Amino acid sequence: MNEIPIHLETDVLVVGAGGAGMYAAIAAARNGARVLLVDKSLISRGGATIMAQMTVAVAVGEQEPDHWTHHLADTLAAGRGLCDEELAAILCREGPDRIREMDEWGVHWTREDGHLKQVMAPGHDVARCVFVDFLNTGPAVARTLRTRIARTDGITRVSGLSVTSLVKHSGRVTGAVALDLEEGRTVTIAAGAVVLAGGGLTRLYRRNSASVNMGGDSYAMALAAGADLIDMEFVQFFPIGHLAPRLVGMDPIMWDPFRYKLGGRLLNGNKEEFIERYGASDSGTYTAPRDVTSYAIVKEVEAGRASPNGGAYLSFEHLDEATLRDAFGPVIDRLANNGIDLTKGPIEDAPIAHYHMGGIRVNASMETTLPGLYAAGEAVGGANGANRLSGNAITEALVFGERAGRFAAKSVSAPSWDTAWAQRGIDEIRTLKSPPRDNNSPVFGELFSELQNLMWDKVGLLRTGEKLQQALTRIQGMIAHDLPALRPQDGKAFAVGIQEWFDLRAALATAETITRAALNRTESRGAHQREDMPDTDESQTHNQIVRQEDAGLAIETAAVRHIEFDRAALETAV
Repeated sequence: MNEIPIHLETDVLVVGAGGAGMYAAIAAARNGARVLLVDKSLISRGGATIMAQMTVAVAVGEQEPDHWTHHLADTLAAGRGLCDEELAAILCREGPDRIREMDEWGVHWTREDGHLKQVMAPGHDVARCVFVDFLNTGPAVARTLRTRIARTDGITRVSGLSVTSLVKHSGRVTGAVALDLEEGRTVTIAAGAVVLAGGGLTRLYRRNSASVNMGGDSYAMALAAGADLIDMEFVQFFPIGHLAPRLVGMDPIMWDPFRYKLGGRLLNGNKEEFIERYGASDSGTYTAPRDVTSYAIVKEVEAGRASPNGGAYLSFEHLDEATLRDAFGPVIDRLANNGIDLTKGPIEDAPIAHYHMGGIRVNASMETTLPGLYAAGEAVGGANGANRLSGNAITEALVFGERAGRFAAKSVSAPSWDTAWAQRGIDEIRTLKSPPRDNNSPVFGELFSELQNLMWDKVGLLRTGEKLQQALTRIQGMIAHDLPALRPQDGKAFAVGIQEWFDLRAALATAETITRAALNRTESRGAHQREDMPDTDESQTHNQIVRQEDAGLAIETAAVRHIEFDRAALETAV
């Protein structure tokens, strides 16, 4: 099958249309660029932003005194010494601008007495998190950006287009090869600059809060093209992901605002509060950091003090229905439809893979180590260090998305299309279309499920060198043997079978970087917990850089990027 690929040209190609990608497209267009915004899902319907149901951390200071440097202090404290301080400062300093711009665009942040209403979240020194309502913030942000894109000239949107590889010319990224998931056609795209905004990697874990396209695509594409990744070992596990009873049609991480607004009590199977046993303060309020809380729950389970389904209890039984309904309104009725009455009994929670602190290494302009290639949102690594501060995810998406789009537009030059380089990506797709599937070929679903179980059991919240080495050996075996043997099923509609091959390739490449980096970090810090190396080693207060070389993955250390500011003032702020 040798059909001629469809060829497109644009100034800026944005890959991924969640919050970061949409903001990048808007920023690039208003800086004069022609923009092609593509997503393998529907525009604005995939990714993490639309799933986020909670709050956005930003120092607008409308209800109590606050300043972006206070937000920065809390971000650096949460990051356990590994935050890229320049990126973290950009996130905190520019967050208020993006929130106010979104307000002008009609997102409808909740107000109280004429001011943006702000609430507390774990790890913050003041109430600084804004929201639309406690279960609709992400959808409202996605809807607002989608509307803004429709009103912005110069943006072409294409859903169902999966970018499979990047194209380079003379060391600069100049476009991409993609697969049209409806027609099965190959598409080539020449671009003056490319922004990767394809989200994180938490789909790699058996228990996760991710959408189906959060499988590490951006990391894998950047790595294969020659860009650096940073701190890939730091996967954040949200401590109170819903476990039981069955919850239908609601986000498994929805309990966060309930807990920190009303002081939900986190209890072990003996109905005892336990966070204080692990060096953090909690006592009925939600103040313990996520990494500590996740660790504490797992250790209580290991000690035989689990709730019936293997987690911890979250109890609101000390509150009456009027208080709950006043705080959460119709959400109480939705819970009732699931058979949950918070006044009569606790629910069960347990950690769930939720976010990734590592990612593509960028500078302050969001440009990667490859000229012409930019990254935004959760695709970017470094700003959050070893543990992300609660509420920083959407802030990061908006701030880094705007910067990536703006600087990408300013860097655009005439595309220098490299046909030979593009042919590699074209041939990959053509090869998958050509041979029939052998009955003995591995099955995508079985392989991906095996990978999810492997990552959860061996490269999850509690790690050891032995478990990590076992995982690495199997991952490398899947890359060497199972992936080459995988072929799409005959007659599978909408090119889904071909897409599954690329999904597995990206997932395996990303899983290998996580596992290699985790093996190489011989300490426990933030979201990276080594049971065989339980202490934090101050001599390892450095970032880890991963890159693809001819001989395979290479890892080196790099000094944490610091900036000049009044550290004493920041410490006082904390």
